[in-house]
Amino acid sequence: MSSMQFGIFSVSDITQDPTTGKTPSEHERIKGWIAMAKKAEEVGLDVFATGEHHNPPFFSSSPTTTLGYIAAQTERLILSTATTLITTNDPVKIAEDFAMLQHLSDGRADLTLGRGNTGPVYPWFGKDIRDGIELAIENYALLHKLWHEPVVNWQGKHRTPLTGFTSTPAPLDGVAPFVWHGSIRSPQIAEQAAYYGDGFFHNNIFWNKEHTERMVRLYRSRFAHYGHGEPEQAIVGLGGQVFMKSTEREAKERFRPFFDVAPVYGHGPSLEDFTEMTPLTVGTPEQVIERTLSFRDYAGDYQRQLFLVDHAGLPLEEVLEQIEILGTEVVPVLRREFDRVRADGVPDAPTHAARVAAAREAGTQMGEQGNAWQEGARTDLDAALDTGAAIARQAGE
Repeated sequence: MSSMQFGIFSVSDITQDPTTGKTPSEHERIKGWIAMAKKAEEVGLDVFATGEHHNPPFFSSSPTTTLGYIAAQTERLILSTATTLITTNDPVKIAEDFAMLQHLSDGRADLTLGRGNTGPVYPWFGKDIRDGIELAIENYALLHKLWHEPVVNWQGKHRTPLTGFTSTPAPLDGVAPFVWHGSIRSPQIAEQAAYYGDGFFHNNIFWNKEHTERMVRLYRSRFAHYGHGEPEQAIVGLGGQVFMKSTEREAKERFRPFFDVAPVYGHGPSLEDFTEMTPLTVGTPEQVIERTLSFRDYAGDYQRQLFLVDHAGLPLEEVLEQIEILGTEVVPVLRREFDRVRADGVPDAPTHAARVAAAREAGTQMGEQGNAWQEGARTDLDAALDTGAAIARQAGE
């Protein structure tokens, strides 16, 4: 594996194919996910990531169940999430589920925490959307504590207290799954990632490069502010969308019907305008390579690149073709070119083995680290989040 990780993610939409009128069943889409993950490993990709949704037309309500099934059928693939809802899921259950996935996959598991973008999901799980940021902060504080302390005492605002609680199973090798904090538009989440020294995943599939640059720059600067290293040592991941054929004309002719009718694109800008404004690239493998390499110009050296390839009603056989092209024609070039220009001192993408080795050297495995979340730090984090939001506003957020 190179210093970067490349893979695919899915939002799990069930959308009618506008060219045939066929809408896949939930069963077909779920089984399609398994085929996608196996194809990703077969062609040499590094990561398969699932979204989390609890409403139609999506099916990804149980990511760890799915990823555990995939773990049993793969050997190298890192199993991740594009979003795990830190706001509406109980952090105790997140701690248990992802530690279990860690064990089942022999360490091939990490996760991306997010608030979600579906308002009604909050009351479905007994929460209030107006508490979204506060829930994200408090719930992650507890999750972090559960994964770094063998016995936890906890008092918070949004759940019942814990006294002498131990989360089981413990993280594999005493090292918790790597955590990315995912945000499209919330500077507070970039601030939270920086505060803890965790990864920041900016899934920029619907945003322009100027917005991405501001969000990543905020995270990097605050990462350094909290003493975790230089800005360029912060761990960054980006999203992207691609559709490829042997010629640009063929790619656009084939993809346009899907773009024009898919609700995710808002029925607003044309395909040409949308590809100009966002990372969506519809063209040849060479055009995808050129566009993706340009992400470094405004995001700096980064560690993870995930592509969306199965959305908008695309049939499974076409999705598998896209994964094949990524693995055989696009990613090998991206690995080589990103490695060639990578600055000295930029950390590699996080893996369980590397993190275990680093923890052993530093003596920070679970049980040795002590109290990773001091209650007095809560005031500091609240102030930090206000600062981060203010910095972002001044930068034009």
